[in-house]
Amino acid sequence: MTQKKQQTPPEILESKVTAQSRLFTVEALDLQFSNGELRQYERIRGGGRGAVMIVPVTENDELVLVREYCAGTHDYQLGFPKGLIDPGESPEQAANRELKEEVGLGAKSMEVLKQVSLAPSYFNAHMHIITAKDLYPERLDGDEPEPLEVVYWPISQWSQLLQEPDFTEARSVAALLLLITTFS
Repeated sequence: MTQKKQQTPPEILESKVTAQSRLFTVEALDLQFSNGELRQYERIRGGGRGAVMIVPVTENDELVLVREYCAGTHDYQLGFPKGLIDPGESPEQAANRELKEEVGLGAKSMEVLKQVSLAPSYFNAHMHIITAKDLYPERLDGDEPEPLEVVYWPISQWSQLLQEPDFTEARSVAALLLLITTFS
């Protein structure tokens, strides 16, 4: 194991918004590093609330996934339920709400597996990966434009899930592997 070197982030000399849409704000950062080097970086500014990805596990040791439309790849992807944390919510509360909206299940037991960052060189955002157990039926209205396909997958066949052509989202793959390492 390597020792973490103490590093000082570069000084932000200037920050300016270079593009903005309904969803994203792109900003340019003029930076000065500790060795005097000057550089400009661009990043997508995060909203600061964070997001959750839920790994639901049934009493029969099945994973609960959803297949939904993804505009970035213009196709349908199989993955774990996910969503933004609303103002005033804890990650666990957001996870339970999203689970009810997307899958029609609530959870009596939740455990944070890990908080991950998303493309930290360009994007200031983080996601809490949370397992949900002791599931029960409860549905809330969500913001999805169409009903999501709910897919049950035996945990014992996790390696086959990795081979599925529509199970490609890195966050879902990471969540599955985190679960497997803690489940064994």
